[in-house]
Amino acid sequence: MVKIDLGCGTKKQADHIGLDRIKFDGVDMVVELGVVPLPFEDASVDEIYTSHFLEHLTAPQRCQLLNECARVLKADGKMTLIVPHWASSRAYGDPTHQWPPIGEMWFCYLSKSWRAENAPHTDLEHDPTGYACDFECTWGYGLNQQLTTRNQEFQTFAINYYREAVYDIHATLKKKVTHGLSA
Repeated sequence: MVKIDLGCGTKKQADHIGLDRIKFDGVDMVVELGVVPLPFEDASVDEIYTSHFLEHLTAPQRCQLLNECARVLKADGKMTLIVPHWASSRAYGDPTHQWPPIGEMWFCYLSKSWRAENAPHTDLEHDPTGYACDFECTWGYGLNQQLTTRNQEFQTFAINYYREAVYDIHATLKKKVTHGLSA
């Protein structure tokens, strides 16, 4: 299996090929992620992992990288993505984070059918820096430790109304397959 860790920094996942913009210890390939194509053939990667990297890219770089992830993932491939939650100080504390912070609504734009119906201007068909990817996305939250022992009803309330209740968004992106062909 081919597994890659994008923006791995010094904490590359075990059994993954580590890619980063900087040659930290453990980085296997230095690549200008979000700018140049990923150095993998089409449909050659089984899994992609990225944690606390995507928020360092500009909006057009995020589009480019997600398009590249869709290109290199196999039809049954998946991507695990972790970013700071937009309402957490973790999203704003690092001066190298780019605007806008990543929120739950962003994942809708990664679906080609959703874009076609709701935001066609963000698709590569109409914007040369837009999305070409087509993912099915699910996500959840990395909660403040103070909330992990509370009941589900209170956690849901806190997620919606309390600052610093959520630290991170944890998402799984699955490459959509259409008519037996990868999208």
